[in-house]
Amino acid sequence: MKLWVGLGNPGLQYEGTRHNIGAAVVALLAEKETFQLNRGCKSLVAKTSGSEKNIIYLLPQTFMNLSGDAVQYIKEYYKITPGDITIFHDEIELAPGEIRYKFGGGHKGHNGLRDIIQKTGSADFHRVRIGVGRPADNISVAHYVLSPMPGAEFPNLDKIKSIIVENKLE
Repeated sequence: MKLWVGLGNPGLQYEGTRHNIGAAVVALLAEKETFQLNRGCKSLVAKTSGSEKNIIYLLPQTFMNLSGDAVQYIKEYYKITPGDITIFHDEIELAPGEIRYKFGGGHKGHNGLRDIIQKTGSADFHRVRIGVGRPADNISVAHYVLSPMPGAEFPNLDKIKSIIVENKLE
């Protein structure tokens, strides 16, 4: 069983923002799956059905810096090891639309990753880092990542799918 987590913030005011790019990508990757609210983990959850893939898609409905609660809940409920978890998240150190894969490591100041590492007790999970670029000097990082992402900066899903295949994440 694999767990794919799309990080973001809940609520209409955050849809389409740079900080929600991880959640948007996972929702698109889930394609035909139906998300349902799971009150136990305060998340939208979908499971693959009728395919050889065995993936749980998780969209926490808590704020980004509390994402670890949802990940820990599903990890424990389904007995998923950290090595079978993939987190999709925004990355200001990468140009808009650029995508990189990484396994393990620190949180580099990303509060969603920080909380997941703290709550699960491990940093040994996969990450698909989705570039949103750095803000101009006169704009705070928080304001920048919580502002709308132009459609032209949206990442190439085919590139993300190739990263998934190359790194055997499914």
